[in-house]
Amino acid sequence: MSTPEIYSLGQVPVTAHAFSPDRNQVAACLNCNEATIFSRGPAGEWKAQDSLAEHDKLITSIDWAPTTNRIVTCSQDRNAYVWTQVPDPLQGNALIWKPTLVLLRINRAATAVRWSPKEDKFAVASGARAIAICSFDADNDWWVSKQLKKPIRSTVLSIDWHPNNVLLAAGSADFKARVFSAYIKDVDKKPSPTVWGEKLPFNTVCGEYSSSTGGWVHAVGFSPSGDVLAFASHDSSITVVYPGPTPTIISLKQSTLPYLSLTWVSEDTLIAAGHDCQPVVFSHAGDENSWRLIGSMDDGAAAGATSSQIRSARPGVPGGPGRLNTEAFNRFKLADSRGSSTPGGLASPQVLTAQSTGSSSPIGSTFGGSISEMMTVCQNPITSVRPWPDDGVIATVGSISVVLLCFGTDDRRPHGSLELKN
Repeated sequence: MSTPEIYSLGQVPVTAHAFSPDRNQVAACLNCNEATIFSRGPAGEWKAQDSLAEHDKLITSIDWAPTTNRIVTCSQDRNAYVWTQVPDPLQGNALIWKPTLVLLRINRAATAVRWSPKEDKFAVASGARAIAICSFDADNDWWVSKQLKKPIRSTVLSIDWHPNNVLLAAGSADFKARVFSAYIKDVDKKPSPTVWGEKLPFNTVCGEYSSSTGGWVHAVGFSPSGDVLAFASHDSSITVVYPGPTPTIISLKQSTLPYLSLTWVSEDTLIAAGHDCQPVVFSHAGDENSWRLIGSMDDGAAAGATSSQIRSARPGVPGGPGRLNTEAFNRFKLADSRGSSTPGGLASPQVLTAQSTGSSSPIGSTFGGSISEMMTVCQNPITSVRPWPDDGVIATVGSISVVLLCFGTDDRRPHGSLELKN
């Protein structure tokens, strides 16, 4: 793996981000009510260039349209804005980002936003048990919305568009993943029949699914063709749905921590990541019933794992490294199963000093004098995975520091990275 580029954004979490079409700019929210646009310079450095300041509360989601170059943001203030680059009236040769109001008509925080494939509308999920489908009203120069409501019973956590620009998948905290019709008569052409249905008036529920044991649906995603749906639930499962008169539902229950995001890279392969701090690959070999976990994209050795630690990974568990394989977790597991915190007996916690860490001051307490560091490239939960050009994905690591890592899907090993630390 190449050496990551590090740029300090500040001593706050990064709550949302989106890359520009050419990947030379990134819009990021630094845990506040503004989004900052960072541009990549000729030498590879990242500098703050513009600020999108219109919201009153925390920005929860950002999406950047690749064709029209428009940015949409949504916030806990129950509003959304579409930002378009226009000439600066004070400096004719400069461009500024102009906000356009969106009439969401929701009474709870907005949680997620995504442009449709044709970029003529976008969807905003919310805690109001509704999804706002927004289209542009040229007469009034603003964006208006129609709401998908029934039968949503709780906060909508994730959304994803079908390639036909009409169907929308949504995952919510009522343990359900649903497929809705978001057809707007004045915007969309009559859609062609799909495996999800033929007649698709607005708010038609084309499917409703849940995992085998239930759980909040953190992520949903259509396959590239739109004929298959996958979603990740809080019960640490990935569910793949093949719709039809008698739909085929494959639930892949894992022994790891829950996944928070997923993305498809082909019709037979998807990538998921979450609290276990490593992207993993699921695939099948031609038969829809042969879905299985292939392995981890993480290179454990790059994060400090020894070859013996990697080889000792349990079969079926992605690579061995992960949040469930830290030193602290294994100590507690031994204490629970054998009444001892070490294989040979009880050991007292020790304070690490300069002699064992190379630092001039103690850095904390661990069991048996070993640093409790996960054997993964990412040391925090991965909150987002998105497609990246040239057969890759971007994994966004949340918490106090944000790491944007680019993983290649040809050999399932990281081949480059961009790290944004704060």
